[in-house]
Amino acid sequence: MRVSVVDAGSHTVRLVIADVEGGVPLPVHTVKWKLRLSEQVGPDGTIADEAVQWLIEAVAAAGATARRWHAAGPLAFATTVVRNAPNRHEVLQRVASGTGIRMCTLPGETEAELTFLAARRWLGWKAGPLALLDIGGGSLEVAFGRGRLPAFAASLPLGARRLTREYLGVQDPPGPGELKELRRRVRHELRDVASRIRWESPRTAAVTSRTFQQLARLCGSAPGRYGPFADRELACRDLREAVRALSALPAAHRAQLPGISAPRAEQSLAGAVVAHTALKLMGLRRAVVCPWAIREGVLLRYVEDGADWWTDATGETATAVTPAPAAALRIAGPPA
Repeated sequence: MRVSVVDAGSHTVRLVIADVEGGVPLPVHTVKWKLRLSEQVGPDGTIADEAVQWLIEAVAAAGATARRWHAAGPLAFATTVVRNAPNRHEVLQRVASGTGIRMCTLPGETEAELTFLAARRWLGWKAGPLALLDIGGGSLEVAFGRGRLPAFAASLPLGARRLTREYLGVQDPPGPGELKELRRRVRHELRDVASRIRWESPRTAAVTSRTFQQLARLCGSAPGRYGPFADRELACRDLREAVRALSALPAAHRAQLPGISAPRAEQSLAGAVVAHTALKLMGLRRAVVCPWAIREGVLLRYVEDGADWWTDATGETATAVTPAPAAALRIAGPPA
């Protein structure tokens, strides 16, 4: 069986097509469209009309690609930037009417649970009691568990893009006062969750997301060209040095550092502050960088629990892709 997943995040819309025979999602094709939705929201989080149209076109293109690869689905969802938008319902309705694909939003705790499942399956049972951290553009997901699914999951408003916009827009590079306020906010939001993780005493900590992957590369881990099976770890003490290095440079110059991409250079400092503070407060000296995340978690739940799981979780029926209107398949995309 071949299944597809569409994930609309703060930066990109990603399509993953995977064969799922034998209970393991093996990717056969991936595509991404860079939309940078988080940069197209108003002061209250409303997504601009032009950005909604970009999203419609990207989802339509994802559906057309899934059909060409003879994949069921797509199971389509959007993360924080759409979930928290005041015009969320309008956005989702426009996507459905413009593409024939019903996109949903998942609660932050559900995102944490799905990402935890992906990390558990990747690392195996030898990981023991497992803590999971995932930094997105709008939120930080945290989970802990000893089994297949977590016993504890939380979503905190500590996304790298969100904090950059709220705390790091005055000076470039930021001054000590801005960093102090940012750290205070992160410590405050993490206080209760960090106490729970310390109390649980995980044997293994896993981190996922592009933010963590780029920070790991900055701290000396193997580059992406070595493939997903290369061992990659991220040490708390190295993250402290990463914060120092990133905070000393203007945002435009951070992309010259190993692992830091130009689109994420501006928010890399906030991501590093969140990562370092979280590991420090949770008492985690190091973490394993896991290449599987929420998309693989969706595939695993679909494979292991059946299509009814998606219906129960989202209220949407998992069906074959409905052809989108021809006009919706023209991908304009955001300006360069």
